[in-house]
Amino acid sequence: MRVTFDPRTISFREILEVFFAIHDPTTLNRQGNDAGTQYRSAIFYHTPEQQAAAEQVIAALTAGKAFGDPIVTEVAPAQTFYVAEDYHQEYFANNGHQPYCQYVVAPKVAKFRKHFAAKVKK
Repeated sequence: MRVTFDPRTISFREILEVFFAIHDPTTLNRQGNDAGTQYRSAIFYHTPEQQAAAEQVIAALTAGKAFGDPIVTEVAPAQTFYVAEDYHQEYFANNGHQPYCQYVVAPKVAKFRKHFAAKVKK
């Protein structure tokens, strides 16, 4: 997913805080039951400042032993971005009744809302 943001409203570090809070950055090429390189934990940066911020956050989380296993999140330069097919757009909003959404996505959304309620656009 490509995230666009206004740095006057939210910082890149705050986005990284959310990123690391709502997924498991310790499993190589896997998120839950989904496996393959397309499910890897990755941060694709656009500027040297974003690269440095990502590496600093990972270093701080590692030093603080925030996770039981090593963080395997890839930090790499952004390349060509391909927009997913229409049926993938707003997937959770359009398919919330699907078992995958109920058992995998919904708990992550609930966790986000609990921990980052102040950052949610009203």
